[in-house]
Amino acid sequence: MKVDAFDFELPAELIAERPAEPRDSARLLVVGNDGFADRQVADLADLLSPGDLLVFNDTKVIPARLRGLRREAKVEATLHMRLGPGRWAAFARPAKRLKPSDRIDFAEDFHATVAEKGEAGEITLDFDREGAALDEAIAAHGELPLPPYIASRRAVDRRDLDDYQTMFAEKSGAVAAPTAGLHFTPGLIGKLSARDIGHLCITLHVGAGTFLPVKADDTDEHRMHSEIGVIAPDHADRINAVRAGGGRIVAVGTTSLRLLESAADETGQVQPFSGATDIFITPGYRFRAVDLLITNFHLPRSTLFMLVSAFSGLERMRAAYGHAIDRRYRFYSYGDAALLFPGS
Repeated sequence: MKVDAFDFELPAELIAERPAEPRDSARLLVVGNDGFADRQVADLADLLSPGDLLVFNDTKVIPARLRGLRREAKVEATLHMRLGPGRWAAFARPAKRLKPSDRIDFAEDFHATVAEKGEAGEITLDFDREGAALDEAIAAHGELPLPPYIASRRAVDRRDLDDYQTMFAEKSGAVAAPTAGLHFTPGLIGKLSARDIGHLCITLHVGAGTFLPVKADDTDEHRMHSEIGVIAPDHADRINAVRAGGGRIVAVGTTSLRLLESAADETGQVQPFSGATDIFITPGYRFRAVDLLITNFHLPRSTLFMLVSAFSGLERMRAAYGHAIDRRYRFYSYGDAALLFPGS
């Protein structure tokens, strides 16, 4: 499909710079077969049914933006996927003059060597340490990589260290938060549990590729970056049992959805999963594992807007985004949310 089909105009003042307080007071646009409804995330217990299962992403955002020097020249590297104990794939700025074997000093006693250089600023870095020692150095010298549409408007501050993590954040490795999960609170989970609406966590370490614009004219020409995901065997069993019992699988966020669909076989059974996925979902895709989707409002021409258009229908999503803009919903990572039903 032509990427232009996924374009729309968004007033800049609707880009949220801070999350709602409390988190579950964010607005929730219900997008169903019979139209739209304006609710709040706090209403989810009334909108879902007993026996449904919410699937969250428990990845934790790391301070993945590193600033350093290459022969006196400033270099910024944003890590996006761990390739080994001491090796990361990263996006570099500026990358034009970087070449393999170049050394980048991030601190007096912390550096990396460019092992490989790819396209569009992508490099592979071999660090001077591995494992936990490398994690500690990244934590000490890195910065939280807020999305460009927020970072370009204000500086990262201490509040973001809490705001940009979900209540489920446990497994370190993400460069971006699974933002649909930011809306949930212990109180809301308690309300859901009281109605026999369950939840569990899977892990997809979101990469910096999620911020990259689609530069191709046609979706067939776009290449997704890989991300590492894990679904434990007992969680796969529980997901399959819920569906077999008539419950619905509610993916909380596009990251959870992409991992579930990556792990599903042709019959819709979710298999245990551990490895990389580069699944790219566009209209025409047949969903196998997910019945409902909770997600934030996404950028125009983005792979995420393509995904939600595949789930609920392009025309319906264009109308839903028009409705959200007219009613001044807040957009993007710190913005409001939508509960999406599948297109007919």
